[in-house]
Amino acid sequence: ESSEKGYTSELTMDPTWMVDPLDGTTNFIHGLPLCCVSIAMSHNKVPVVGVVYNPALDELFVAVRGHGAYFNGTKIHVPERVHDLSKAMLITEYGVSKDPETLDAIFDRIRRLISQMQSVRCIGSCAINLCNVALGRADAFFEVGFGGCWDCAAGSLIVTEAGGAVADPEGGAFDVMSCRVLAAGPDLVPKIANILRQAKKSNKEPQFRL
Repeated sequence: ESSEKGYTSELTMDPTWMVDPLDGTTNFIHGLPLCCVSIAMSHNKVPVVGVVYNPALDELFVAVRGHGAYFNGTKIHVPERVHDLSKAMLITEYGVSKDPETLDAIFDRIRRLISQMQSVRCIGSCAINLCNVALGRADAFFEVGFGGCWDCAAGSLIVTEAGGAVADPEGGAFDVMSCRVLAAGPDLVPKIANILRQAKKSNKEPQFRL
């Protein structure tokens, strides 16, 4: 992970490690056991190995491209129980920005979704949120403006290897470097993306890149 101010990383075709030694830092500081280590390797700009481990709960998620996803050694699949947004539980995050324009965009997205979904939760870890979708603890997750590729690379692979779908929140192709992610069952992704496309935007957030 790199958080140096002004630092910009560029993903190449070479094998590349994406490591977050502590995703969910604020949770960790407050003693909330929802934090993890997230490790991924990409090749040809695509995550091919992903590992997420929550030591507080002893929960280990592992995925290898083309070989499925596993939770504590047991193969997992995204449940197909929910096809209707009104019965779906969504996870998202408010982020750390205090900028009024960005906050306005964040809460507009949440307002639009919560009016059509069963409930919305905030957990505080992008990697754990993705794993919760893969395991079926949540039906969908989206976030715009998280820390970097190290937050989502492993979790995004775990979701897709569990049979879920990962996309840009506006419905385009997922870009691991964009700091934007939407994950859910294949039926829910286009429905959620359609709502998010209509929401307010902030020029200070990462934008969808065609």
